[in-house]
Amino acid sequence: MFYVASIQLPFDQLALTFEGELFFDNSVTHQAVRRAYSTDASVYQEMPLAVALPKTVNDIRSLILFATEHETTLIARAAGTSLAGQVVGNGIVVDISKYFDKILEINAVEGWVRVQPGVIRDDLNVVLKPYGWMFGPETSTANRAMIGGMIGNNSCGLHSISWGATRDHLTEVKALLSDGSEATFSPLSESSDRLNGGTLLSPIGGLEGAIYAKTFEILSDPENQAKIRKNFPKKTVTRRNSGYALDSLLATAPFGGTGAFNMCKLIAGSEGTLCFITEAKLNLLPLPPAELGLLCIHCHSLHESLLANGIAMKYNPLASELVDKYIMDFTKGHHEYQYNRFFIEGDPAALLMVEFGAATRPEVEAMAMALVSELTLNGLGYAYPLLFGDESKKAWDVRKAGLGLIRNLPGDVQPVNLIEDCAVAVEDLPNYIEDLGEVLKKHEVHASYYAHAGAGELHVEPMVNLKTSEGKAKFRAILADTAVLLKKYNGSLSGEHGDGRLRGEFIPYMMGEEVYALFREVKNIFDPKGIFNRGKIVDTPPMNEFLRYQPDQKASPLQTVFDFSKQESLLRLAEKCSGSGDCRKTHITGGTMCPSYMATRRERDTTRARANMLRHFYTESSSVDATAEETKEILDLCLSCKGCKSECPSSVDISKMKAEFLQSYYDTNGVPFRSRLIANFSQQMRLASFVPWAYNAVFGTELLRRVANRVVGFHPDRTMPMLSDTTLKKWAENRRPTSNVQSPTSRVYLFCDEFTNYNDVEIGQKAILLLEKLGYEVIIPKHVESGRTYLSKGLVKEAKNIAVQNVTLLKDLISAGTPLIGIEPSAILTFRDEYLDLVPEALRDAAQQLAQNALQIEEFIAREIDAKRVQRQQFTDTEKTIKLHGHCHQKALSSLTPSKKMLSLPENYTVQLIPSGCCGMAGSFGYEKEHYELSMQVGELVLFPTVRQQPESVIIAAPGTSCRHQIKDGTGRKAKHPIEILWEALRP
Repeated sequence: MFYVASIQLPFDQLALTFEGELFFDNSVTHQAVRRAYSTDASVYQEMPLAVALPKTVNDIRSLILFATEHETTLIARAAGTSLAGQVVGNGIVVDISKYFDKILEINAVEGWVRVQPGVIRDDLNVVLKPYGWMFGPETSTANRAMIGGMIGNNSCGLHSISWGATRDHLTEVKALLSDGSEATFSPLSESSDRLNGGTLLSPIGGLEGAIYAKTFEILSDPENQAKIRKNFPKKTVTRRNSGYALDSLLATAPFGGTGAFNMCKLIAGSEGTLCFITEAKLNLLPLPPAELGLLCIHCHSLHESLLANGIAMKYNPLASELVDKYIMDFTKGHHEYQYNRFFIEGDPAALLMVEFGAATRPEVEAMAMALVSELTLNGLGYAYPLLFGDESKKAWDVRKAGLGLIRNLPGDVQPVNLIEDCAVAVEDLPNYIEDLGEVLKKHEVHASYYAHAGAGELHVEPMVNLKTSEGKAKFRAILADTAVLLKKYNGSLSGEHGDGRLRGEFIPYMMGEEVYALFREVKNIFDPKGIFNRGKIVDTPPMNEFLRYQPDQKASPLQTVFDFSKQESLLRLAEKCSGSGDCRKTHITGGTMCPSYMATRRERDTTRARANMLRHFYTESSSVDATAEETKEILDLCLSCKGCKSECPSSVDISKMKAEFLQSYYDTNGVPFRSRLIANFSQQMRLASFVPWAYNAVFGTELLRRVANRVVGFHPDRTMPMLSDTTLKKWAENRRPTSNVQSPTSRVYLFCDEFTNYNDVEIGQKAILLLEKLGYEVIIPKHVESGRTYLSKGLVKEAKNIAVQNVTLLKDLISAGTPLIGIEPSAILTFRDEYLDLVPEALRDAAQQLAQNALQIEEFIAREIDAKRVQRQQFTDTEKTIKLHGHCHQKALSSLTPSKKMLSLPENYTVQLIPSGCCGMAGSFGYEKEHYELSMQVGELVLFPTVRQQPESVIIAAPGTSCRHQIKDGTGRKAKHPIEILWEALRP
């Protein structure tokens, strides 16, 4: 349910001088963008008045003055991964992630860095690594979390017990205040002209001077000091991020503590409610020790793991993190995370993951074994694998994916962010969790438990149905009862995720009305008109209002072409998006998801935005209506790369949902000419193959090609694939196969896809000749095209007919002994992906059996290498270096490992993977005139620069026909299919 404001403000006047991007009107694009910003990673949803992407500091100042004049609020937003609704609201969302992303200065001698707030934590550390430094706080979202957001929430992360929180490293902030003036907050030393024996001297006037004077006045009052010391969490609670951090300021030298007074301690954790940060100076830490070992303590119960945690903390680990059985079970069968389970022994109820670091591996082993000895002496744990290197990284990925993984729970009862940020002292954690279990039992809910055991903060995610009135009431009641329990342990309501609009309502109870009054006073000092993130921390609305779901609202049943029963429904698949923002990682971090976002850095182009738009559309729309245009707009730049199916922890497959949406859209609005043209690629190529010389004359001549491209809506600069003088099927029919068959079982069926049959005939020929040379009988069975072109354009009904034909034709031929092998990844992998959800129930078992035996040609040869049926001696020993770019569908649905194994078979062939995501072509996407520029931008992220850097002696390999064409257009280099390379490596 969207809560839409009726306020009409003169944004058109603001737009006249605004250098960045501003979305505010009722046009399709503007409405779509505003809807994309109506949610974050929390359970809240509210339509903003406008969305602004400022390009300059002056843009931000203009927004502040505009908000002041028109009595609205500015909601500063970075990656939008906050869990307490910090960046959702009825105001102007100001997204700094696109333009405020510069690293301004690195001081490697003194160990600090100055950055803009849109710099991503992990990307920053990639730049800092050569200098021997890093920024310490490490959230599970570190590959997309930005410094501005980390300051807002005082982020800690899984290494906080050794690397600290953001507040510990924030030394200076440059910010715009609520009157539009600029201020720089930094440490005030005793020698400063602003301090004299602990007494504030403030020569600076204006709002900045008033902020210092009034804050000192509050903190100098003995009664206020007593209130703060009495009501804040006890000092052994290291994670304390509720309200404003007056206790941190009170602990500085002017008030009898230690260290310089620094207003940054207050700004960290203030959730964008006090000022608008434009720059930040951060202290850095030395890089971690050379050797890191991860001890994975397997426990029979959650309580046992927490007792083990208490012992582990005596050994000063770098981290001590917990993962419960609930999360571990969701890794079973997951596209990506099932491969990260390798270290799990038996069926533990909980894993305690304890990391040690030292200069050498024996030192790490000694530290870990000392802990194991004490654990076994106390009867805690039953298995203790110690992981290093890539193995430990895979194990950590299971822990970091916790929130996304548990979104795979079926049904409307789902994990909710509610009490996941509550923290107590480490010594109180076992008893607190036991007591919390009783609270949850009282409310008849289950929960998952994971994360920061070493810091006294477990992320406890209760399972609640927020789609019902009962669930909405229970949502609040659980938090209320937990607050009572936290007071018993003198803990903190919020540890690192902040109060926002989720827990702000309970601050008066936790801190007392008198301290809460001080918080309101602090807010008023900085922001008297409430223009900065109004309704967060103080004066928050009820915590169970403005939720994503309208209680007891029933969505209309959906009739779909794809079978969505495995995900319960199309709507349920869209709802699985937790908003965690894994799709906002950049090309620096790596991966495939999401190529268009990596290029544009726009929220509207994330998997998250697309899932949320589909969720809204299918929740409130039973037929195509006005919001369909907004949905289509948001889906437009999805390249259907399939990266989200494997890399999203919740496996939110936007490609599948986009195709289904487009089919319903076409049913109402008709199929555009270009979409029909592309979908019918196979028929066009079949006709053109009768006169290939004519086709090649047109598309091989630049002037004619440019004219023809414009006619069909392709970009004039895009070259087109040429036709062979024959088709692969004709060639195969008119030749006598080489007789070199090893045995009667050495038969394979080749799927002659539409791309290989017409455009890449030479590759198909070499594949057949290679297989025959290696001793296999190759048969092209009767089948039709793959349907990939229809799927890519959303013509799912035609694709379904094709799937039924192919499964019917091939089901009695294909088996484990006689597999179906394919050359083009996007075509053969259709059998393993879409066909399973397209065929009717009567063919489902046959389709499943066919999918299990439909292999990429590299997979088949890699299997035969493992079986010793293909030998290294059959190939050259010449030295070659190969750079391999993998196809998106191959990465999502299979692996690059078989391709690398196959290409590494010749003794002196060195194969290196290009760390690229999508190439950017994505079938027809890169041909289309409106998508061409973005297509090339995606290629320029990693793939094109890497290819250009290679000497001519290096072979560029790419299994996908689109990928090879993109490399040709983007770099001028010819890339080869891996099977061509292996054919050329055969000994005479």
